[in-house]
Amino acid sequence: MSENSANIGVVGLAVMGSNLARNLASREGNTVAVYNRSRAKTDELVTEHPEAGFVPAFSYEEFAASLQKPRTAVIMVKAGRATDAVIESLVEVFEPGDIIVDGGNALFTDTIRREKAVRETGINFVGMGVSGGEEGALRGPSIMPGGSDESWVTLGPILTSIAAVAEGEPCVTHVGHNGAGHFVKMVHNGIEYADMQLIAEAYDLIRRGTGKTPAQIADVFAEWNRGELESYLIEITAEVLRQVDADTQKPLVDVILDQAGAKGTGAWTVQTALSLGVPVSGIAEATFARSLSSHAEQREVSRGLPGPADDAQSNWTVEDPEAFIEKIRLALYASKIVAYSQGFDEIRAGAAEYDWKIDLGAVSKIWRGGCIIRAQFLNRIAEAYDTETELPVLLTAPYFVEALQRAQAAWREVVATSARVGIPAPAFSSSLAYYDGLRADRLPAALIQGQRDFFGAHTYKRIDKDGTFHTLWSGDRSEIEAEDTH
Repeated sequence: MSENSANIGVVGLAVMGSNLARNLASREGNTVAVYNRSRAKTDELVTEHPEAGFVPAFSYEEFAASLQKPRTAVIMVKAGRATDAVIESLVEVFEPGDIIVDGGNALFTDTIRREKAVRETGINFVGMGVSGGEEGALRGPSIMPGGSDESWVTLGPILTSIAAVAEGEPCVTHVGHNGAGHFVKMVHNGIEYADMQLIAEAYDLIRRGTGKTPAQIADVFAEWNRGELESYLIEITAEVLRQVDADTQKPLVDVILDQAGAKGTGAWTVQTALSLGVPVSGIAEATFARSLSSHAEQREVSRGLPGPADDAQSNWTVEDPEAFIEKIRLALYASKIVAYSQGFDEIRAGAAEYDWKIDLGAVSKIWRGGCIIRAQFLNRIAEAYDTETELPVLLTAPYFVEALQRAQAAWREVVATSARVGIPAPAFSSSLAYYDGLRADRLPAALIQGQRDFFGAHTYKRIDKDGTFHTLWSGDRSEIEAEDTH
């Protein structure tokens, strides 16, 4: 171990941490110190990758001594108490001006708390979202760091060296202060939930309606990936659908249990949106769909519930399979636009609530490579925000208006068909309902306000004059001016 020989260190050498350390070490100018609570992990990494030139450390004191000042350490451990424990240990051996980076999937409010506590010691704390999974960590992820401007001076060049590159631009930007980076990563994951659910619903409808095999549907997705739906998730969907199980020789998708797992970031996205008053119905329905799938006992006892008349689902086939598949493609694209629009709405609201200056166009650009939701049309999102920085609703940008116009009839037919034959398509349905809610001249919320005023004197506003009003429902039902209690 050489003192002050490394310009960056990594704590936590499970797959993500070791891959990120290898990525860092492979870039010119970087020397990487590594530390793991279990010495065996450190020894294994150093032995298996001598080309990386790692500087191993076997205590926090050795780790700190191996780093150049300002010391910079990236924590890659399980979110929660383990992260807090590592932060406490690093604070003991670091000095003012040093930088601690949490690269895990932390809840952004925890990052805000941690940044405030660490800042009091004079040490910089950075919450950094990393997307791309194990492969991205090794080859080049999309990186969403928050933290202070001071920390970005040191971190910027290092993170730029390891980030994915899309169209000649590194997929990293200084998102904002304290919890901004983890907030944006949280929303990224929420959009990912919606995107995956929409793709699953598209697959389900095609298979049930056309009778195509998973391998044949893989060809459909591969074709879609050559057009406006081009994306990482569409690409890997084709790969998954082509896979054959070695034991049964059946399509792998047919032997995988239909109960989807979740790590919590989708729920965080929905919970945070509710607290901010931002409707993210597509993301919410995707999150709930995973939850529903995992309730095996409830699903089992509910199989006998009545469905559409005349057994419409089991007898359903479409007359023109290719035309139907095209309608699903259009519905998928329209619903995908809604999911991204809702996600960017939440980022905008979060920035306003927490006083972050987040460049939405820059966020869309760093998602073009390295991350799970990378997609061709992120360029269109970047263009929309470049044209109008304060665009209030992404859906209203000209490109998306035209795309939604093209998809209208197909989108509505797909949703109607799924309802008629009893095939669940919650993400398709909720996305269309959200879209129609946005464009409605008048919503039934007026009645809800009347009901709220009746049972709770919650007041209401009128369309024809200023002020706040309450009807004396238990009295003579006259209207009086009142204090706003919305």
